[in-house]
Amino acid sequence: MFEKSTWIKLPRTVLVGHDVVGDLGTAVDELYLSGRPLIVTSPTPESIAGDRVRAQFDDPETAVVESASFDAVESLKETAEAVDPGYLIALGGGKPIDIAKMAADHLGVGFVSVPTVASHDGIVSGRSSIPEGDTRHSVAADPPLAVVADTSLLAEAPWRLTTAGCADIISNYTAVKDWRLAHRLRNVEYSEYAGALSEMTAELLVENADLIRPGVEESSWVVVKALVSSGVAMSIAGSSRPASGAEHLISHQLDRIAPGKALHGHQVGVAAIVTEYLHSGEHGEWAAIRDALAELGAPTTAGDLGVADDELIAALTTAHEIRDRYTILQGGITEAAAMEVATATGVVER
Repeated sequence: MFEKSTWIKLPRTVLVGHDVVGDLGTAVDELYLSGRPLIVTSPTPESIAGDRVRAQFDDPETAVVESASFDAVESLKETAEAVDPGYLIALGGGKPIDIAKMAADHLGVGFVSVPTVASHDGIVSGRSSIPEGDTRHSVAADPPLAVVADTSLLAEAPWRLTTAGCADIISNYTAVKDWRLAHRLRNVEYSEYAGALSEMTAELLVENADLIRPGVEESSWVVVKALVSSGVAMSIAGSSRPASGAEHLISHQLDRIAPGKALHGHQVGVAAIVTEYLHSGEHGEWAAIRDALAELGAPTTAGDLGVADDELIAALTTAHEIRDRYTILQGGITEAAAMEVATATGVVER
């Protein structure tokens, strides 16, 4: 007897394009939300678009967050309980979106995502990434009710943040391979649809890397569509598996070994070069991943990340200890083997 079921939560509205931040109020009206909004933002996006957002609502409240942490989530919850908003609007990058996502989930209200940088797929996914000490937690939460991504704002964001978002998406290549491996060897539940969608987003950026350029609004259009698709893939899967495998474990370990030296997206991009080599050998897609990252101006070596070769090797050999997730690194990799693959791919120089 067939008893399988699934519950997929997705945004009701995704609005992407030139100057669409001006349509935010209309998009929210179509969600039939009640009460006033609490706009959650950080200093830079507040200065860039805060007034434009507030002008579209009656009696909005604003909370400016300085950093992403569990303490910040608790502080925002206290603010929300004091002003009693009907919903939250997250304006900005990773910090306000991840904090608002978790707070909204705990408060039992909806939230709307208004990204001002294309740096991660959290703009649409049902997961928040919250740092704590020398580690980072991926926490399940409801995805946004709507996403309003203004390409004119995204095109003006610092280019290094955009390349970090691109690298994060490109690393889906190896995340899906790890997911399939876990399905074959550990019977981890696998979604063909989510896996195919995640791979498609990675291929989209690899194949169009030469067309993605700083300050070009059409480039932001391509990148944000890929980020939305990646976030939707995670919602369909009900986990971060479509976008997080061994390459993310390596990045999380780098956060502990060499904290604050590189952006998360850049770290997973470099790690994906190595993990693709481990999956498929010298004839795999590792060179295509490396070349796409280089075309974008994203890091491709430990030196580009600002970490020492020894630090990257240490992350490679200990990444399997981070969490109980079956990947190509299951059981660990020796230092000699790690050095061999890192040297073969040019990730380290010696």
